[in-house]
Amino acid sequence: MSIPGLMISAPASGTGKTMLMLGLLSALRRRGMAVQPFKSGPDYIDPAFHATASGRASFNLDAWAMQPGRIISHVTGQPDADLILAEGSMGLFDGVATPGETGIGSSAEVAQMMGWPVVLILDVSGQAQSAAAVARGFATLRPDLPFAGVVLNRVASPRHDTLIREGMAEAGITVLGALPRQGNITLPERHLGLVQAEETPELQAILDHAGDFVGAHCDLDAIVAAAASRALPDADAPLPIVPPGGRIALARDAAFSFTYPHVLQAWRKAGATILPFSPLADEAPDDSADCCWLPGGYPELHAPKLAAADTFRSAMHRFAATRPVHGECGGYMALGAGLVDATGERHRMLGLLGLETSYHKRRMHLGYRRADLVAPLPGVGQGALRGHEFHYASITDQPDAPLARVTDANGAAVPETGSWRATRGGQVTGTFFHMIAPAAT
Repeated sequence: MSIPGLMISAPASGTGKTMLMLGLLSALRRRGMAVQPFKSGPDYIDPAFHATASGRASFNLDAWAMQPGRIISHVTGQPDADLILAEGSMGLFDGVATPGETGIGSSAEVAQMMGWPVVLILDVSGQAQSAAAVARGFATLRPDLPFAGVVLNRVASPRHDTLIREGMAEAGITVLGALPRQGNITLPERHLGLVQAEETPELQAILDHAGDFVGAHCDLDAIVAAAASRALPDADAPLPIVPPGGRIALARDAAFSFTYPHVLQAWRKAGATILPFSPLADEAPDDSADCCWLPGGYPELHAPKLAAADTFRSAMHRFAATRPVHGECGGYMALGAGLVDATGERHRMLGLLGLETSYHKRRMHLGYRRADLVAPLPGVGQGALRGHEFHYASITDQPDAPLARVTDANGAAVPETGSWRATRGGQVTGTFFHMIAPAAT
């Protein structure tokens, strides 16, 4: 029997989805419920918050980058739970213009596939009965998408609450909660989104507050009762995510932490052993590993410390001489020759690639990516990948050979091709995009 679920979504980013999601996870966990979280879209920060709030690993579901079978297997492959809660990305129907493996990458596509009714959180500041028109539009735009109701956010007063509820009742929209503006919750942010869960020392206090706040102002019984699912469609088994080695040295600390949980889970299920180490602590990768992987993160915030990590640097050069090393985004920049921070100061990086990057004049690079590899990548060979890129760095020099032909979601060429360099007995590769899954189409 499938587990009932809900999609927590909104008309736009910044409306309160994550706050509601964390509050529900915390409040329902206190009730003794086992709640399995998911994140729709390519976000690698929110799942760590979900995991802390729920006590269970959270996984990404991405309708552009993932085949239908992968989305379904991520949902059905988790331990038994009482309820599934998935947090959407951006607005409910937002995605790209050209479909990928399953769709355009919208939260609505995932909810429709799984039969999860939508709980829409609305920022009602500055409006009253008119909020019902927004809710009614979302509830009826796609008749085959189940819609549970709305949670009102940033309600100014009891009178404001009454006026909005009158409009919702007239429109036939169920109100599942009303969160007052006073006492609302703010999560710490930086330029790529929320400050990471592991860097938020007051996280448990925030989660406790969120659970209290949402529990006091939402009808938890009605929300749980609104959850539903459907018989899942038949889908071909997805292309496997093959580990880059049997023993993988994985950089893991505040500078290198952006890894998709489903990728690590797939590596482990395939029999790989993951060996974490901390470059910021000047640690070396485990010498028993047969591959080293540097994930994305915030090397620009820790550039002086990385530049001074001589043990890490010398060990990485010894490792790369005989075994493959790969870096994604922040890890790619750390593999390069130098990184210029926001103040204009250059910091020496590992020098395993010739890449030079700069944050002195920030420019956002954001979007889905398809990479057709022209050089072998550990675990992938020379196949094709789908992933996502999000950073503010500019390339000032990229002397090494390109790793791939990279295009965006519309098929337009992307100049950030990645790099590769052969070593005596191994290779060093890097990309600005984070791998989500092998590309089938």
